[in-house]
Amino acid sequence: MPASASPAPVTVVGLGDMGTALARAFLTAGHPVTVWNRSAAKADPLVAEGAVRAASPAAAVEASPLVVACVLDYPALREALGSAESRLDGRTLVNLTNGTPEEAQETGAWARGLGAAYIDGGIMAVPAMIGTPDAAVLYSGDASAFGRHEAALRVLGPASFLGPADGTAALNDIALLTGMYGLLGGFVHAAALIRSEGAADGSEGGSVTEFTENRLLPWLTAMTGILPALARQVDSGDFRTEGSGLAMQLRAYENFLSASRARGVRTDLIAPFHALMERALSAGAGPSDDVSALVDTLRDGRG
Repeated sequence: MPASASPAPVTVVGLGDMGTALARAFLTAGHPVTVWNRSAAKADPLVAEGAVRAASPAAAVEASPLVVACVLDYPALREALGSAESRLDGRTLVNLTNGTPEEAQETGAWARGLGAAYIDGGIMAVPAMIGTPDAAVLYSGDASAFGRHEAALRVLGPASFLGPADGTAALNDIALLTGMYGLLGGFVHAAALIRSEGAADGSEGGSVTEFTENRLLPWLTAMTGILPALARQVDSGDFRTEGSGLAMQLRAYENFLSASRARGVRTDLIAPFHALMERALSAGAGPSDDVSALVDTLRDGRG
């Protein structure tokens, strides 16, 4: 967008916490913003800040060439825009609703069938981060439309366009979040172990804060350094390691389970990884292979 051009009008559909943050970021950047939400009162704070409240989804879509939607789920999106289908022709729909790659593909086909350009997105941020450099947003879909509206979309935070397949952004979003929840699952189990210390005599257990700040966080930070090497093993298909192979790690992992059970800590979060290592070895993974070999066990269901 040329420096002399005025910020383009934007419509935001859906005013939950995230949708409100998106609309506010556009307003702060000087875009004329039209908003619509099923519960109209949710628009009141934004209207007070300069947004225009649309009377209907059709009026909201008609107000701007760029329509950004962020609602509960994909069925809610289709429901919200169902009465506005005839107005989508010639507009760009950017859908930042959380969902699956398959839902993104179906929605892209639906939007294009109505004459709209479609971009699907994944927000890697909480509402308070929107409009800051920490709010990474992933996009995929119509590359030409992304180019036309990139300046506006970068108002929300750093934007990464991942390619023309509608489901790519959603797939990356889910992959990133599963990595995060794996980390959180490990933290929860570790915290339960620390709290179990001394619990038999009625004490409150160890300090999880002290353990996390002084030992767990430095350890995990250091261990993230091995992830690029593991990723290269996955891409190459060569899982051999000169370090601890699956057979050795499996034996050590049994101690995790035994120690947890002895302290009354459930193994729901860690037992599946043990079972996966067992399946990989029984299905032909090499004893000296690294844990990266488990990716193939997950993908093809061996064992």
